Amino acid sequence: MKEQLEITRTNRKTLEKILDNYSLDQLNKVPEGFSNNLIWNIAHTIVTQQLLVYKLSGLPLMIDDTMVDLYKKGTKTQHFVSQEEVEVIRGLLFSTLDKTEEDMDAGIFKSYKEYPTSTGFVLQSVSDAMAFNNYHEGIHLGYILALKKSL
Repeated sequence: MKEQLEITRTNRKTLEKILDNYSLDQLNKVPEGFSNNLIWNIAHTIVTQQLLVYKLSGLPLMIDDTMVDLYKKGTKTQHFVSQEEVEVIRGLLFSTLDKTEEDMDAGIFKSYKEYPTSTGFVLQSVSDAMAFNNYHEGIHLGYILALKKSL
């Protein structure tokens, strides 16, 4: 599972570069033809990792319910994200992964609630969740690249 986590870290470094290189207005802009913006997609990856890896393992999330409600599957951009919120999201890009690695090393992932994804793949373990999470983050990186061209 460590290899999966390193793939996630690599993607998150790409997401961090988006935060570094785009203005607050650009991060928040929803271009015509899109329902979300750059910052929503970045925050959504954090929320999804937490739900797939922790919630389905019956473990507490490292993020609050408000963040889950704003960025979970099926949501769309609802508000202008402040610079303060961007910095919280930036911090969560890697702190959540560091904690996941620590928890993997501690062996806390004991059980997993089977979950059929919208793509038809059924997650049966935390290992499946981490692999699928990378697939999911890749999809959102694609959206982000399309959004960048529309700004």
